[in-house]
Amino acid sequence: MKNRFFAGMAPVAALSMSLFASSALADITIGVTISSTGPGAALGIPLKNSVELWPTEVGGEKLKVIVLDDAGDPSIATTNARRFVNDDKVDVLVGSALTPASIAVAGVAAESSTPHLGCSPVPPNISKGKWTFIMPQDAGLIAKNLFAKMKADGAKTVGYIGFSDSYGDLWMGQFKAIGEQYGLKVIADERYARPDTSVSGQVLKLVAARPDAVFVGASGTGAALPQIGLRERGFTGKIYQTHGAVTFDFLRIAGKAADNTIFASGPAMAPEALPDTAETKPEGMAYVTAYEKKFGPGTRTQFGPHINDAMAILKKAIPVALKKAKPGTPEFRAALRDAIETGGPFPASQGVFNFKADDHLGLDDRAVVLFTAKNGKFEITK
Repeated sequence: MKNRFFAGMAPVAALSMSLFASSALADITIGVTISSTGPGAALGIPLKNSVELWPTEVGGEKLKVIVLDDAGDPSIATTNARRFVNDDKVDVLVGSALTPASIAVAGVAAESSTPHLGCSPVPPNISKGKWTFIMPQDAGLIAKNLFAKMKADGAKTVGYIGFSDSYGDLWMGQFKAIGEQYGLKVIADERYARPDTSVSGQVLKLVAARPDAVFVGASGTGAALPQIGLRERGFTGKIYQTHGAVTFDFLRIAGKAADNTIFASGPAMAPEALPDTAETKPEGMAYVTAYEKKFGPGTRTQFGPHINDAMAILKKAIPVALKKAKPGTPEFRAALRDAIETGGPFPASQGVFNFKADDHLGLDDRAVVLFTAKNGKFEITK
């Protein structure tokens, strides 16, 4: 079997990953930019690993997959995306792992009229673009489920702490948009940078505000920093985390400080616990089984399945586009975009995608489960 993975060296210290070598060129080219180093590595590495589980061909056409590291830097992500569309003539862009980098890729996708499957939450203005489709559960869907849980738990006042970037802004935006519908009032808003090693000052201000609950708008292992700080400073109220924190690394780093925290997640973190009637279970079980066979038990994350779901969509959309045009052409890229937008529903591991012209998020409540952390494990919240 001929392999189809290629990689190159991106400028500005971006690292590339060469998965396999091949002398034959593939017919369908996919450019993947992922934050596999830097502050977003905990998110990006599972995505990079999941690319290795992709098929070698779709619709009878071989795949050429080029993977570059953007280190979570929007400028490097832009450089990678421009290389993909200008030099590699890709048919579709995938990535990145971090919101700022995904926003950058979406900009290149729009400029070049190239379909883009984003692998991190983005602001509404990005998801409303013509060429970008979002794989993760959007912030509004996650927030709705978490806010409803906060209300059910009796919380009325909330302290917020999140990244000082577009990801942190995303969740504060949800409080402003729908928080009042759930009787929630934000009484403290603190931020920190992804590379920070201490949030003592911010935590002290949060504890002093005496909120009923704290909501953390962060991702990866960086989300454990305020979690640990809050417990060390004696905060005993409920803490709520987004799907960006759902990793076993988070539980390992936070330790006992993570106990009783509520997390929103996609169903692919625990497909075994889903009823057999769940539409996400077949794809979720197939992905988790393949991933943990290759990378070891307990290595699944919330993030890796987004790459799986991108391919689940492409496997259905590419054959449709091939009927209209040949890969490597603007006509094929346009046909592929149309097939993604109109070809649903796409049952996948993290939800059932059903995109529309005015909805490039495409997910509903089937894409969200709530977990409680207990003794180093995620347990589905009843």
